[in-house]
Amino acid sequence: MAELSKQSIGSFLARQGILVAFVIFMVGFALANQRFIAIDNISGVIRSSAILGVMALGVTFVVIGGNLDLSVGSMMSFSTIVVLDLHDKLGPALAIPAMFGMTLALGAFIGFLVGYLKLNSLIVTLGMLSAIHGLTLTYSGGQNMDIADKAGTWFSVFGQGRVMGIPVPILIFALLAVVLSLVLSRTPFGRKVYAVGGNGQAATFSGIPRARVVFMTYLISAFCVATAGLLQASRSMGSQNTVGQGMELEVLAAVILGGASLLGGSGTIFKTVIGVLILGFIQNGLLLVGLEFYFQYVVTWVIIILAVWLDIAAKRGRIWSPIA
Repeated sequence: MAELSKQSIGSFLARQGILVAFVIFMVGFALANQRFIAIDNISGVIRSSAILGVMALGVTFVVIGGNLDLSVGSMMSFSTIVVLDLHDKLGPALAIPAMFGMTLALGAFIGFLVGYLKLNSLIVTLGMLSAIHGLTLTYSGGQNMDIADKAGTWFSVFGQGRVMGIPVPILIFALLAVVLSLVLSRTPFGRKVYAVGGNGQAATFSGIPRARVVFMTYLISAFCVATAGLLQASRSMGSQNTVGQGMELEVLAAVILGGASLLGGSGTIFKTVIGVLILGFIQNGLLLVGLEFYFQYVVTWVIIILAVWLDIAAKRGRIWSPIA
């Protein structure tokens, strides 16, 4: 009975350990600083997490499909710079679809390499991280971008507007989460994504077009990155050309925190949203207790390691491996 109890506890911690840790963090931060649980602070955290969250929604499809996308940070920088630059040249009505088209083209290229040419997604997207960063610097001439007439444009509504008192970024994040959740859980395409990520070879033998499914997951990821770039550009009405640098690790951490397995075949959009909020509140709590912002990078690394460990533990049903 004692051994069974230990296994049950180990199994529970493997499945829900990150949520237990999150509750402990939340209680600790609330005790350390009462402002942590203030309504304006909670709203601010959700709003600031919306950009990261939108990107994480797309990467969830990629990860469930059994692949990785480390290019999303550089791609977000590219989309932000492009839409800001084209805003003054073409106007927002043409700049937005043009930016989405360019970003989707990058996603299609990555999807082609990984899906149809069957190249390793880690290597491809790591290479594209550098390539897109170089493309962004080339496009911008190494300069940051700003909208010339900030007061005379409706472009700011995406990042700064409110609908019935709710910030537009939160509404876009929530709407996209609902739509993509339905796609993933209620459509044949969603079931194919799980099948490909769970066992790609078996999925192919079952008649599922594996290459096309992988290709589409990268298109969805690129669409979400373009949306995040739009929110970022509209929020600040200007941007550095490295605005998305390093965000790929935060996105991956949020997706893994939500329970998506790096081995593919598992995860949900709802849990990814929870993972995004966990990361956002932990980072906010660290700032409120007086730690410098750069300490967040160390915490993010620890969270990634912890999440991967718990993911592997959940697969084998115990926290510690009996094999040394």
